[in-house]
This record gives sequence, structure tokens and C-alpha cells, in this order.
Amino acid sequence: MADIKNEIKAAVEAVERELTEKEIGEQRQIKRKKLEELRAMGRDPYREETFDVTAWSKDIKDNFDAMEDQEVRVAGRIMAFRRMGKVAFVDMQDKQGRIQIFVARDNIGQDEYNIFKTYDTGDILGIKGEVFRTKTGEVSVRAQEVKLLCKSLQVLPNKWHGLKDTDLRYRQRYVDLIMNEDVRETFMKRAKIISTMRKVLEEDYDLIEVETPVLGNIAGGAAARPFMTHHNTLDIDMTLRISLELHLKRLIVGGLDGVYEIGKVFRNEGMDKNHSPEFTSMEAYKAYVNLETMMDLMEQVTYKCAMAVNGTPIIKYGDKEFDVTPPWRKIDMTEAVIKTTGIPFDKIDSDEEAIEAAKKYGMTFEDESEWTRGKIIAEMFEDYCEDIPGFLDGPCFVCGHPLEVSPLAKKDPKDPRITRRFESYINGWEMSNAFSELNDPIDQYERFAEQQRQLDLGIDDEAHPMDTDFVNALEVGMPPTGGIGIGVDRLVMLLTDSATIRDVQLFPTMKPEGKGAGAKKERVEIDFSKVKVEPLFEEFVDFETFSKSDFRAV
Repeated sequence: MADIKNEIKAAVEAVERELTEKEIGEQRQIKRKKLEELRAMGRDPYREETFDVTAWSKDIKDNFDAMEDQEVRVAGRIMAFRRMGKVAFVDMQDKQGRIQIFVARDNIGQDEYNIFKTYDTGDILGIKGEVFRTKTGEVSVRAQEVKLLCKSLQVLPNKWHGLKDTDLRYRQRYVDLIMNEDVRETFMKRAKIISTMRKVLEEDYDLIEVETPVLGNIAGGAAARPFMTHHNTLDIDMTLRISLELHLKRLIVGGLDGVYEIGKVFRNEGMDKNHSPEFTSMEAYKAYVNLETMMDLMEQVTYKCAMAVNGTPIIKYGDKEFDVTPPWRKIDMTEAVIKTTGIPFDKIDSDEEAIEAAKKYGMTFEDESEWTRGKIIAEMFEDYCEDIPGFLDGPCFVCGHPLEVSPLAKKDPKDPRITRRFESYINGWEMSNAFSELNDPIDQYERFAEQQRQLDLGIDDEAHPMDTDFVNALEVGMPPTGGIGIGVDRLVMLLTDSATIRDVQLFPTMKPEGKGAGAKKERVEIDFSKVKVEPLFEEFVDFETFSKSDFRAV
């Protein structure tokens, strides 16, 4: 009895403190030695291919009355191991949670039990046994057969200290998912949010899911700096897409009257808690509908996703709460700027007047000739309205964007200086961007031309480039169309109360580890001055060209 007590005490002490680097190294060596011994016995765990799982941890616990004394086959990872002489208890983790496995020498045999005792935390087991409840009331599985399905050669963090290093959690998400139940829950919710989004789009709005190119020749559909790459075979420079928009609208032209895509988008810009260079966007376009339909779509997607994952339309984020029950509040951009700054833009018609009023308020301009009334309103909204505490907590729609900052939206027939566009906000974050889509090819060409001019002159390096093929598509004819883009990652952040966008991306973009990981490698120059071409090939080889190609000496 004293030996068992000492063994339990030692086990508790081992898991209640952090292991040193030396101890971790020693444990890894022990694990490898155990693997060699298993292989010597003909029990190589990496040869296993299948295990017929018939039940999962949560299902067993939730349905104990019906499953008591039933034979089940369960599989999962050892998260805790308590050896007590002739019996042992294992906390085994599967995709639904954890369940206790009771392993007794008398049930599996002395030889098997001796081998079982050598298994470690982190190993993956397959168990055949019966469902029962222990004397302490814990639902468990009494093992009749134990099979090692995979040997873990690494040392998992202990459950008290967990995986604390945030960077390490992101880099080794596989360990993070093993150790942190809340992380697993976040990504299960993410999957549920995306599946609910698909259901709403397809069943409520009759849209079909499509796929469009990630690589392109023009980075269009948004104002953002793209990632550049090169296609070797075609010998052309290409960009990773910054938006899904223009290809989807080409499909509307082609007669697919309702389409959507959920896909990765890439923008070579800054990183913070809400922004990542690689993120997931959902864009949807439907013919014969307008901006108001897109408002309804945004409300329904958000409301139904909230209900699906949390069972309530009240989103709790930090110490705030947001009720996303439709309808949402609407805010006019120009009216918000007037109210915040006191500048009567409703009575200002010329660019000159707008510039003077903005200067008096404190704005400065490097080149006044490039500023217009509309551009100033958009800038002042961003600088002075968006940061007002609670102003954009929402949920709300900001409408009436100036023409100058909305190159792909229809003009408002009541006021051609603004467009039929909205941005939705919750918690002060922009959640979506939507238009009554511009389908006038002449107007579209003129807007692209102006954006291209600003790009060429270096006035705005995020201006939209000319896309003549898209203009050609509009000339073929696009029906009146409503379109929307929703930031999937931000929606998941809100619905899971996650602090940063990295917390809802399984493998977020990270700087490489190691010293000088980001440094450029120096090109190795080869001196070909003393290399001579074989006489047989002198007439056929342009040696100057060959040497510049750096093919290495052959």
C-alpha cells in the first residue's frame, strides 16, 4: 500500500510543475527506447491502419442509461495515467471530450498489462470494453482489449500549466488543440458558423456555391496592396486575389443569377488583432435584387449563426453585449460627419468649400487638387466618427458612401454624389461591405480610369487598377444585382468571444523562427571567365547568355 501511495504522490508532483529542458529531453529519449522495444516485440504502432470506433466520449456519458453494460470500441489520446498496482485509470480524449478507461490486469491478462504499463501520456489507444459507472459515480469504459495505435515521441505540456506561450500555441496549433478544450470549441463553432452561413445562402436566398481563381493578372474588387508572384511556365507576373468580387460578377453576367464563394483572400498589409494578411471572406451576388436585400441577408446570416452556435441573438464579447435581432439601425455617413464635426456638408456643394471647411477643423492636405468633397467626407468619417466610443457598436449599417471611394457601386438616383452602398458594424468593427452593383459599363470604365490615374501618379497605391475584361463583361450586360462581402474571421471572433483574429485561424501567418529568418539570402556569383565551351558546341551556344542564366557550370 505504501508503494502505491508513493507512486501516486510522485505522479501528482510531476504534473504540478513545469519540466525542465533537461527532463523533457530525458523523457523523449525514454519514449524512443520504448518504441524500439515495442518494435523488437513485433508491435510497431505505426503499422496500424484502422480501428473500428463505435462510440464517442460525450455520447456515452449522455446516453449512459441506454448504454450501460454495452460493448463499445473507443479510441483517443492518453491525457492522464494513474497506475495503481494491478489496475490503472486512463483519461482518454477523443473528438467529443474525455472519458475514463479502467484497465485491470485480470481483464486483459498479465502480459498485456505489463506492456500497457509502459504506455505514456500522449499515446493514442484503441479500447474494446464495456460501459459502466465506478463507485465514485464516474461513467467509464472497462477495458477488455487495449491496442496501441500511435506512440507519441514528444512530451505534452502538463494540464495545470498548459501551453502558455501564445506564439508557440499558434505555431504548434496541433498541441494547442490537444491541451485546450476552449480552443477546440472555438474551431468547432467556426465550422458550425460556416455551415450555417452556407445553409442560409442556399436555402433562404437560392444561391449556388462556386470557386474562382486565387491567382490573377489584376488585383481588383477592393482597395488593397496585393501579394505578387511569378508564373514560371507562362513567364508572367501574377497576384494573389484581394477580393472575390469581379469573377463572381462575371458569373452573374453569364446567367448564374445567384452565386457565392467562401474563400481565402490575401492582402499585403499591416497586421493587428483584427487584420491578417490571409483571411476568409464570403462574397455573394444575386441578380434582380438591391442593397436592401443585402441588408436583409447580412442580418439573417448573423442572427442565424448566433442562434446556431450560442442559442441566443445576444452576442457577448468581453464586457459588451450586442443584440443582432433584425432590423438593425441605419447611419448616414454624411449626417454622422455633420453631427460630429459641425461642418454643414449638406449645404456645401463645391470641393473648394469642403477643403476650406476641413482645414478649419484641423485637416491638412499635401495636394489639395486631389481632394474632393466626397473624399473629405469619407476621410473625416474614418478619422473622427469611427473612434467615438460606442458609436459603431451596433449592430448598424453605415450608408451613403461618396462616389469617390466606391468605384463598384451604383450612384444613388436621389443624389449622384453618393452611392448605393453600406458597411455593417458590430463592436466598432466593419463586418461587411455591400452594394447595389454598378452595371453601367461606361460609368465603370470612367471610374476605373480615374483610379488608374491615381495609381500611376502614386497618389493612391491602393487605387483600383483598370480591368478592361470586366468592363467588357458589363458591356455584354449584367442585370441589376445586389452584392455583399462578409469577413468570416471577424464574425467568428464575435460569436466565440475571441480576442484576436489569430485565435480563430487554425494556422495564422507567423514570422519564421530563428535568427535572421527574414533576412534575404545573398546570391552566389559564379566566375565563368575561365570556363570554356566544348569546341563541338561553340557554334551552337551563346556563351554570354548562358553565363548570365546562372545554370551552374556543367
